[in-house]
Amino acid sequence: MNEFFSLDQIDEVATTISAQTTQSPSVGLILGSGLGTLADSVEQPALIPYDELPFWPVSTVIGHQGRLVLGKLEGQPVMVMQGRAHYYEGYNMAQIGLPVRVMQRLGVEILIVTNAAGAVNPDFNPGDVMLITDHLNLIGMAGLTPLRGPNLDELGTRFPDMGQAYDWGLNDLAREVAHENNLLLREGVYASLSGPSFETPADLRFLKAIGTDAVGMSTVPEVTVARHGGTRVLGLSGISNKANLDGSTITTHEEVLEAGEMIVPKLLTIIRGVLNRL
Repeated sequence: MNEFFSLDQIDEVATTISAQTTQSPSVGLILGSGLGTLADSVEQPALIPYDELPFWPVSTVIGHQGRLVLGKLEGQPVMVMQGRAHYYEGYNMAQIGLPVRVMQRLGVEILIVTNAAGAVNPDFNPGDVMLITDHLNLIGMAGLTPLRGPNLDELGTRFPDMGQAYDWGLNDLAREVAHENNLLLREGVYASLSGPSFETPADLRFLKAIGTDAVGMSTVPEVTVARHGGTRVLGLSGISNKANLDGSTITTHEEVLEAGEMIVPKLLTIIRGVLNRL
């Protein structure tokens, strides 16, 4: 298991992908639990299973198909990850960050990252979409960061600024699209925990107290790598369940996947609209 990846190893993955497609992607998409069907809209797709790529972390979770889809969406050349790897699956942070590094070496300038998240904000409901305006990097605060180890100066500075982790211009485009399509677009702060257990009521009360609107088990490590390399990020959470603040309900992964069916059409409308405006 690689603790760190060299630029040569990252480029080896990028070269493997380039050999299987004529596309030069400018936009990357990472699709979360139950959201993989977004990739079905990609035109003239080239499909590459993760297990055919050197060093690439293979998805093990139901609802993550585990393949790359390269093609066009709204005229934009895209590289779509149908499923992602998580820390709780046994991967380290370098492995979780690798796909974004590869995207950067292939020329991706904008990353659209999606996830299924639990609502902490009591006003949010399953089926809602939340624009991520900022995040709480609780995993990273504890020391688990994909930027640990030798800095790749060719990609970014040792100490990257995270003041605009989620690009203000892209956020405005998402708001415009939602407004024009009469879609309710929630906005808020996403907190990233390691999982795989869902949060206790005490966890959720703590998260609510520190300003969390939605919580999940992914996304922030990928965004950290993206910003280190100067990639602009748009983040969207599909709200899959309400917070269990008093312990009276049970949260399941099946519930998360079912909510994805309601969320995908909304996400596709927003993502298509943003791509159309780039």
